[in-house]
Amino acid sequence: MQDQTHKSDVGSLRFSSHIFKRVTGWLEHVDPGTHRRIKGLRLVTAYGIAAMLGTLPAISRGLPHGTLLSFLAAGFALWASVSEGRATRPESSRDLALLVAAAVVGAAIMIGLAPSLTVSGRPGPELTLATGAFLVGYMKRFGVLGTGIGSQVYIGQLLAYGTHLKSADLPMVVVAGLIAALAAIIPRVLSGPAEHPTSALPVPSTTVGDRVSETTALFMGMQAAVAAIVIVVVNDVIGLVESAWAITACTYVIASSRAGTIERVRRRILGTAIGVPLGLACLPLAIHAPLLVWMAAAFAMIIYAMALPERYDVACAAYAFTLVVTMAATGEHSFMLLAARGWETLIGGILGLAAAMLIVPFRSSPSTS
Repeated sequence: MQDQTHKSDVGSLRFSSHIFKRVTGWLEHVDPGTHRRIKGLRLVTAYGIAAMLGTLPAISRGLPHGTLLSFLAAGFALWASVSEGRATRPESSRDLALLVAAAVVGAAIMIGLAPSLTVSGRPGPELTLATGAFLVGYMKRFGVLGTGIGSQVYIGQLLAYGTHLKSADLPMVVVAGLIAALAAIIPRVLSGPAEHPTSALPVPSTTVGDRVSETTALFMGMQAAVAAIVIVVVNDVIGLVESAWAITACTYVIASSRAGTIERVRRRILGTAIGVPLGLACLPLAIHAPLLVWMAAAFAMIIYAMALPERYDVACAAYAFTLVVTMAATGEHSFMLLAARGWETLIGGILGLAAAMLIVPFRSSPSTS
């Protein structure tokens, strides 16, 4: 009996060792040198530090809706870390501070414009997201930092929209920005020379270096903004489960060429179609073992960081999975709402593609931008 138990244990260890070798071999194949994995760990660390600091009573006490501080700070820090891509720690730290500040500005824009766009209960505040969508495309003319700032303004608007922030919440937004800057900079300083920025992908003829030409950037912004406005109208007429997801999809699939946009739409829809069902399959685990779900979400974000530069479909799958399971782990168990991530992405992707085709389409290019 003992011999059988011993053989079973040995077999289990060999199987585990085989799986571990396969996983590490795959990681080394897609990320030689571990640079992207280190960035992925930095994203998770920045998110965790910001979320933890935001829950401290000494910081959140006295702030209206202080329970949202952790959520805002973590979101600001996470996406600033995603957008940053400098080679040295001083430059990275500077950019991270600017990117967090851009998210704070975005949230403030949403807070300031939303009341003036609300008429008789119509979904006016969503129109503010169209301004952020425009900046996501247009700011690409200013290179890596400009691209990140445009994205962060939109992220700030999106977070403020999702949490229904009011003017009284502006101090909390500022505090969240301070926390996020600290939480994002510390891991970058510690990662040091072990982390290298991703090498640039081939760029289409409409770009100069890492910048998009002014005309191309202008029309990319217009395409994203028009698609976002159409989604607002559709939501007003028929109602969408979570229209902000559709707006986000149409915003980030716009590339500097028609071919690039088509490819990004295809990859985003494919990735989301894989990530959402995987996340839904983990719903029972999210209810009964949330710690395991948060660990899986952290690993998925590491994969996101590794895949984003070259495998947009894998990155979208990883993030869709992370979004679904973290929403479930924090108490959102509506199957219809969580599943809506899939079809809202489909709607946003199709409208983004339509906008790219109809609004001064560019000549096809083999690059996906």
